[in-house]
Amino acid sequence: MAVGKEIRTKIGSIKNTQKITRAMEMVAASKMRKTKDRMLATRPYSKKIGQIIKHLAQANPEYKHSFLVEREVKRVGIIVISSDRGLCGGLNSNLFRRTLTQIMQWDKVNIEVDICTIGTKAFGFFGNLKANLVGQVSKLGDTPHQHDIVGIIKIMLDAYEQGRIDELHVVSNEFVNTMTQKPTIEKLLPVVAGELEESLNGHWDYIYEPDAKEVLDHLLTRYIESIVYQGLVENNACEQAARMVAMKSASDNAGNIISELQLVYNKARQAAITQEISEIVAGAAAV
Repeated sequence: MAVGKEIRTKIGSIKNTQKITRAMEMVAASKMRKTKDRMLATRPYSKKIGQIIKHLAQANPEYKHSFLVEREVKRVGIIVISSDRGLCGGLNSNLFRRTLTQIMQWDKVNIEVDICTIGTKAFGFFGNLKANLVGQVSKLGDTPHQHDIVGIIKIMLDAYEQGRIDELHVVSNEFVNTMTQKPTIEKLLPVVAGELEESLNGHWDYIYEPDAKEVLDHLLTRYIESIVYQGLVENNACEQAARMVAMKSASDNAGNIISELQLVYNKARQAAITQEISEIVAGAAAV
């Protein structure tokens, strides 16, 4: 029965694929717990330093850092954070679609864009688009460290200080829950001031030690690094969650296909048996 043999081969092949997707689902679930714990551990620091910097932007210091000064926007820089590997559903494609939408909006008002990428997928995507890539880093693994991205950030900070770009944004996926990952674009420079407390209305400033320039230079650089690093660990958690969901969906779909092929196989086998019985009965009747 040639048809039956072909169907059995297909069923065997899909079962092997299902074993792989189930294994990948379990690995992603294990990694997701670790990356989620790392993400939750770093969130309080990044939120707190963000509050401090936005509060600081409301002050009236004698030394005005360039990161706090708004200027006419002619060119922007963006740091795009993606995964190194695929098989994670629409995580990267949704992020790139959101980024391209924003780039087209800038293009309409004649604002040029410089791009730094973190992750193989982002580098490949924007490289194929012939975008203006000024830096890239990839293959940071599941446990990236902040010093791994210092070089990329310095490229953008130097460009901002030298006036080559007028704004800096970071693009990454925000971890909402296991089923939901939201692509976000956050403006890093110039720093946007937060809401000011009523008690601080008027002309005020902090007391800096040793001096305002040294403190602000160090603090604002740490702020940018912490926000980008937070985006990186959030994106890692999003990647593992998306991969787990994608592999579970693939395993379920494989199960459905196996059930359908099994039904087709049973029907073909039953038809072959019925035909053989009919031929035997016809032969006996002829005798």
